[in-house]
Amino acid sequence: MSVGTSRPATDSQAPPRGQGAGPIGNGVLTPAMAGLATVGAATSLTGVVQGAAWFGYVIVVTVLVGCTGLALRALRLPSPAVGGAQLLVLLFLVTGAFTGSGILAIIPGPAALGELDDVLSQAFEQIKTGLPPVEASAPILCLVTIAIGLVAILVDTLAVAAAAPAATGLVLLCVYAVPSALAGELLPWWTFVFGAASFAALLAADGSHRHRSWRNRTAPGTSASPGTTSAPAAVVAASLVVGLVAGSTVTAIGTEGSLPGSGSGAQNVPGGLGVNPFTSLRGMLDQGETVELFRVRGLRDGERKLLRAFTLDTYRPNEGWGLPDGPMPAGVPANGPLPAAPGDDGTGESREIQIEPVNWYDLWLPVYGSPRGLRDVSEGWYYDRTSGAVFRERRQRPGAYVEVASLREPTKAALRQAPHGARQVPSTYTDPGRLDPRVTALARRLTSGRTNNFDKAEAIWRYFSVENGFVYDTATAPVSDSNALADFLLNGKRGFCEQYASSMAVMLRAVGIPSRVAVGFTTGYDNGKYRSITSQDAHAWVEVYFGGHGWVSFDPTPLSDGRGFVPPYLRPDDTAGDPAEQQGQDVPSISAQTEVPQEQAQQDTAQDTAAADTESDGAPPWSGWGALLAALAAGAVTAAALTFARRVGPAARHRQPGQGIPAWMTPVATGLWLLSLALLAVWWHWSIAVALLAVATVVAGPAAIRQIQRRHRLRQIEQRLPSAADAAWDELLDECTDRGVEIPRTDTVRNAAQKVAQRHRLDDQGKNDLRTVVSTVERSWYGQGARESEADPELARAFQGLRDSLARTAPISLRARLLPRSLLRRRRPRGS
Repeated sequence: MSVGTSRPATDSQAPPRGQGAGPIGNGVLTPAMAGLATVGAATSLTGVVQGAAWFGYVIVVTVLVGCTGLALRALRLPSPAVGGAQLLVLLFLVTGAFTGSGILAIIPGPAALGELDDVLSQAFEQIKTGLPPVEASAPILCLVTIAIGLVAILVDTLAVAAAAPAATGLVLLCVYAVPSALAGELLPWWTFVFGAASFAALLAADGSHRHRSWRNRTAPGTSASPGTTSAPAAVVAASLVVGLVAGSTVTAIGTEGSLPGSGSGAQNVPGGLGVNPFTSLRGMLDQGETVELFRVRGLRDGERKLLRAFTLDTYRPNEGWGLPDGPMPAGVPANGPLPAAPGDDGTGESREIQIEPVNWYDLWLPVYGSPRGLRDVSEGWYYDRTSGAVFRERRQRPGAYVEVASLREPTKAALRQAPHGARQVPSTYTDPGRLDPRVTALARRLTSGRTNNFDKAEAIWRYFSVENGFVYDTATAPVSDSNALADFLLNGKRGFCEQYASSMAVMLRAVGIPSRVAVGFTTGYDNGKYRSITSQDAHAWVEVYFGGHGWVSFDPTPLSDGRGFVPPYLRPDDTAGDPAEQQGQDVPSISAQTEVPQEQAQQDTAQDTAAADTESDGAPPWSGWGALLAALAAGAVTAAALTFARRVGPAARHRQPGQGIPAWMTPVATGLWLLSLALLAVWWHWSIAVALLAVATVVAGPAAIRQIQRRHRLRQIEQRLPSAADAAWDELLDECTDRGVEIPRTDTVRNAAQKVAQRHRLDDQGKNDLRTVVSTVERSWYGQGARESEADPELARAFQGLRDSLARTAPISLRARLLPRSLLRRRRPRGS
C-alpha cells in the first residue's frame, strides 16, 4: 500500500522550546500590563461615581488579583486553580472591607455573607433611586470592588493563561459601555486616552514575548499546529459572546432601562438633575445637595400649585410605576397653541406663567395645570395630550419659556356628580396588574358604601395618615413581606412620596377608578421676586380622572414641612383656608370611618393569604446570582479546556491516548453555559428560558449526538476491544464525511486510504499513522481469528495521531461541527 512518501519525525519538527511553555513564559510584564489595562478601563467610572475614593479600591483589588495569579502560576498550578484562588482572594477582600462579622475579619461565614447581601442590596437600591454620579457610599464602593475584581480576573485569565490579550478588549469595552450609557455628560477625554494606551501596552508586551518565543519557528503550514491559533481564536469568540450578553443585560442589576435594548427606548434616561421616570416601592431617597432648578413668575400671592414633569401609567408588581415599553408617543409640536387637555373646555381663565430653568437638564419640560399653549420653546419639543407631558427625544438644557394654562380646580360637589369617565381614557389607566388579594380587599373595604368615585378616592387618600400609622421618611421600613405593596400598606407604613403615590394609584385601580402617578415638584418657596423650586421639591403624587373635569390631583404623602398643598376639594367643609397654611403642616384629615387597625386588616384578609402566596411577582431571587455563578464556573472550565488545548496542540504527535483535553471538560462547560443562560432567561421570564432551551437543543443536538458517538468509538479503540478496528474505520469515514469528503463504504480499505491522504493533504506523520490504522483494519477483517482477539496496541496511538493530522491539515468548520454530515447522510451497510 502507498499513501505517500514517508519519513520519520525528526527533532526539527518538534515545536519550538518557547511555544507551549505555558504561562510562566509571560513573566511579570504581561500580568502587570493586564492589571494596568483593567485600571485604565475602570477610570471610566468617574462619570457615574462621585469623588476618588473608589479608585483606591480599584487599584487594591487589581493588584491583589494580579499578584495572586503571578504567585500561583510560578508554582505551576493549573489555570482553573489559579482562577478559583483569585475569586477567593476577592471574596476575602470584600468581606474584610465591607463587613464586620467575618471569621478572623476576612473569612466569610454565614453572618458575613448575609451582611454582604444586605450591602449589595443597598447598592442596587441606590443605583435605582439615585442619579449619576452617585455618592461613593460603602455599598457603592463594595459593588465597584466586586465588579472590577471580576473584570481583573477575567482579563488576567485571558491575557496570561489563555494567551489571548486581544480578547480582553471586548471585556474592557463592556466596562466603558455602562458608564457611557448612564452618565449625563460625556466621559472625560483622559479616561479614553488612558484606557487605549494601557490596552496598547498590553498588546505590545504580549507581542514582544511572542516574538522572542517564536523567533525560530518553522514556516506556516509545515509543522505548526493549528492548536496554537485556534485556542486564542476560540477565546476571542467566547469573549465576544459573553461581552455582548453582559453589555445588553447588565442593567438588569442596576438602573432599569438605561442601556440600549432594555425595552424602554429613550424614556428612562437618568442623569444630571433630572428626575428618573421610575418610582420604586422600596429604597432610599438620596436628595443630596440642594440645587435651584426653576424660577417661576406669574403665580399669585399664596397660590400654590404642583409643577408636573411627566406622568407614569404602567404599574409593575414589586417594582413600582414606570413608563410603558416602546417608543415615545408622536405628540404635537409644543411651540404654540396646544390641544385642549382632558376636562379643559376653554371657558376658564388663561394664565401666563414664566418658567426659567436654572439647573434643569432633561427630556421633560415641566408645566402647570392644563396647558393651553407654550411660547419661546425651541424646536424639538412635543406635547402629548394623553399623558399631559412636554418632552423631546434627547435631553437638553431648555431656556426660559412661557406657559399659557388653566389653573382652575373643580369643587367637591362637582367631583361628586362627575360621571365615571373610565371609557374616556385608554384602558391602561384602569389596569391594576397582578395585585395581592390583601391589597384589593383593603381598597374595597375603604370604599365600601361610597356611591361616587370622588368619595371613594377621598377615602383611600385619607387612609394614608399618621392616625393610621403612616410616617414620612426617606427610608422604608425593614422588609417583612415578599410583596412590597402589601408590606408597605399593612406592615411598614413608612416611606417617601413614591411609596405613597404608587400605593394610592394601585388601590384606586383596584376599585376601577382611572389613575396615574405624576412626577414633578411641590410648590417651592416664594422669595419675594419669584417662586424658587429646588431639588428638595422633587415629588410624586396621584392624578385621578373624573369625567368632564379631566385629571385631578391627590397627594397622599403626609408631608410635615409646609411644602405640600391640600386643594379645596379635599379640605373639610368647615375649613376656610389651606390647612397647611394654618397649621404649618400638610397632613390629610382623618375620619373615624376610614381608620383601619392593622390587626383587623390582617384578619379580614386571612382567607386570601394562600392565594397571595401562590402568586409570583417576578423571577426567583436566586436566579440572577445562580446565572452569575454558573457563568463564572463555565468561564473557568472553558479557560481550562483552552489552556489544555494550547499546551497539547503543538505536541499532538507525541501524545499518548488520554493525554489530551479531559473528556469531561467539553460537556461540563457546555452544560454550565446553557445553565447560566437559562437562569438568566428565568430572571426575565420563564417562557424565555423554555424558548432558549428549545433553541439550544435544536442547535446543539446534532453536535451532541455526534460527540457521543465519537466518544463511544474512541473508548472501544482505547480499551482495545475486538470491535476497535471497526470503530476506528467507521469513525475515520465519518470524520471525512464531516469535512465534506464522501468516501463510499464500498471502496477497499487501500483505495479509501489513498483518498483520505490525498484529499485531506495529510502530512508525513499523518500518513504514517494512516498506514498503521489500515494495516490493523485489514488484519482484523481478513486475518485468521483476528476479530476475536484484542486489537493491536498501536491502533489507539496511531488513530489519535491520524485525527490530530486531520485537525492540522483539514480543520473542520463551525457549521460542520453543529450540523455533522455523517449524521444527516443515509448510511449504507459495509460491503453492500
